[in-house]
Amino acid sequence: MATHKDSGWAPYWLPMLAFLLLIEVGRRAPDSAAGLFLVLRVVVPGALVAWYGARGRYPELRGFRPDARAALDVAVGLLGAALWIAPFLYFPELRPQSPGFDPAHPFGPDGRALALALRGVGYTAVTPFVEELFVRSWLLRYAQVWRSQRDFRSVPMAHFTGPSFAVTTAYFVFTHQPWEWGVMLAWTLLTMAWFYHRRHIVSLILVHAVTNGAIFALVWLGDGRVHDATGAVVPLWFLL
Repeated sequence: MATHKDSGWAPYWLPMLAFLLLIEVGRRAPDSAAGLFLVLRVVVPGALVAWYGARGRYPELRGFRPDARAALDVAVGLLGAALWIAPFLYFPELRPQSPGFDPAHPFGPDGRALALALRGVGYTAVTPFVEELFVRSWLLRYAQVWRSQRDFRSVPMAHFTGPSFAVTTAYFVFTHQPWEWGVMLAWTLLTMAWFYHRRHIVSLILVHAVTNGAIFALVWLGDGRVHDATGAVVPLWFLL
């Protein structure tokens, strides 16, 4: 068995911690710093993942081929987006009171395109890598070894146990806002089942990116054009 010189936690923890810390600090920062923190939320976690990846610290990313099965990953991602969006379209009472992301806020009305670009890159590219590497690559495996103090890297990717499945599902659900819990549970169950089937983390990063990308596209292109069952226009920015 290969030996490791360190715990291996840093490549998974540091991007996630940086992402969460920047969100929390950004919420408390003055409005004048909103643009800066939007940039940092994309650049810092993304740079950390890229830095560790370039040094071979994510061996689980290797070996993925964009073959016909990747088309199924895209289909699962789109299904996940539909599961996420549909309840809010048909049941207005499920929508939060918060208006959500305002693209005119970080840089002012003239910087709307820049804000949308940064939000899009962060939501569809950076977040899937940061979250999937932390949750389904580190947490899912660590939940299987914490009692024995074995190295989590000794656990194969997508190895199923009941406790690790429960921990991972609970993490995904309860790290989101309460109004998201129902749709997050549906999305998590779908994607966990697909992960155990595909057994490659890049497949799930692709699924996650497609889900987020589809949601982002609907909000961006459908703002003011999407109606609920009563015919009323649905404000979509809360989804971001």
